[in-house]
Amino acid sequence: MEEILKYFPELTEEQRQRFALAAELYKELNAKINVISRKDIDNIFTHHILHSLAIAKVHPLPSGSLVMDLGCGGGFPGIPLAIMFPEVSFMLVDSVGKKIKVVEEVVKGLGLKNVEPHNKRAEELDVKVDYVVSRAVADLKPFLGWCWNKIKGGDGRGLLYLKGGDLTEEISEGIKPYKGISLCRLYKISDIFDDEYFDTKKVLYIRKG
Repeated sequence: MEEILKYFPELTEEQRQRFALAAELYKELNAKINVISRKDIDNIFTHHILHSLAIAKVHPLPSGSLVMDLGCGGGFPGIPLAIMFPEVSFMLVDSVGKKIKVVEEVVKGLGLKNVEPHNKRAEELDVKVDYVVSRAVADLKPFLGWCWNKIKGGDGRGLLYLKGGDLTEEISEGIKPYKGISLCRLYKISDIFDDEYFDTKKVLYIRKG
């Protein structure tokens, strides 16, 4: 927990307990259903929970928002963000059933009332949300194709995307077909968290309207 508390000392006792329990639940479930590399599971606080929470540092999610984690895998960044923002509602969406099974078990184990898991593809969802969040699901251009028309727009709404490497060309090419982009900003996570794991990792914020 030290990694989390270093950057989020204001956490309530309930939030601290949930983050600690989340790590234990993932270690237990991952032994049965592999959604995190077994070599990486011991780094869950830094590589998965803290990484997800970079979004909270860049753009805190307003109370009352509806957020879709598209391609949520085992629940990142959605579950850490749901713990951090209990007044925000989250849809965790993935087309792979075993991954959503893990999400369902973690949500149940943590007693999270603000998370709804969905075993669906993006195109099957007829919904409008305030934000889409995700972690390195695909190149930006196709990913925006799946989610851009599902974001309401205005009031800072948009996409918050965790991705690594040099994204210059991917961003310039990726955003060309899409209308209504009022801001596109890249944040280096190494400016937020000092662990070397984050040296090449970034948060991309694309604001709609």
